[in-house]
Amino acid sequence: MSRPDAGFTAIILAGQRPGAVDVLAAEAGVPNKSLVSICGAPLIRHVAEALAATSGLTQLKIVIEPRTAPAVRALLDDLRCPLAFVEAADNLADSVHAAAGGVEGPMVITTSDNVLLTPGAVRDVLAAVTGGADAAVAMATERAVLAAHPEGQRRFYRFADNSYSNCNLYALAGPRAAAAAEGFRSGGQFAKKPLRMIMALGPINLLLLLAGRLTLRGALARVSRRFRLRVEPVILADGAHAIDVDNPRTYACAEALLAARRLKAA
Repeated sequence: MSRPDAGFTAIILAGQRPGAVDVLAAEAGVPNKSLVSICGAPLIRHVAEALAATSGLTQLKIVIEPRTAPAVRALLDDLRCPLAFVEAADNLADSVHAAAGGVEGPMVITTSDNVLLTPGAVRDVLAAVTGGADAAVAMATERAVLAAHPEGQRRFYRFADNSYSNCNLYALAGPRAAAAAEGFRSGGQFAKKPLRMIMALGPINLLLLLAGRLTLRGALARVSRRFRLRVEPVILADGAHAIDVDNPRTYACAEALLAARRLKAA
């Protein structure tokens, strides 16, 4: 069994959908939200620094549209880790599939607006997959998220045991786990493709989930059986990990939390 620091590839999803206009990017006058500055650095720089500070990083893959790649490369070239750029697909699942190509070991996947990411959180999801899980999903409880910032997150998933928010941080044990993304490919985001969700999870599992009959672990156990992979939740104590930069409101929340971290570290 490999150690959490034995070596991993990090994938940052930074693509912007063709034709989509991001409010924050438009206000900042940049072509991609990843380039929007917060606390003195572009969003993607904060994410990349957290990954680079995690022991064992062997490669950083950036999924982004080709026209923005040179600007991002210029921002990250000094991080002293191998960089690779992958052209973004028109949905997240296809983008992950493309970035996972050729990777043989563990992978950590996050988004370029996940500016409150920490090396500790990265280590936690890596520990789950190096400890036997095929995939790990980082979550935070509603209480922890609201304690971090009362306005930071408004979307929570209700389970029988608690309410959780997704932290946009995942880990895959290797190629076999990455291949499971085939089950989600070409479907776009579940929130916009209900039929795809039914097909992927199965109607009974979906009904139980919507009825609040499943705990988080129980739900992921059913998903594990369906895809023949062991999927483990990783509950992060710091609810700030569930606050990413989606809009002006969450930008302000993340900015305040980043500033507070810097003050505490000084």
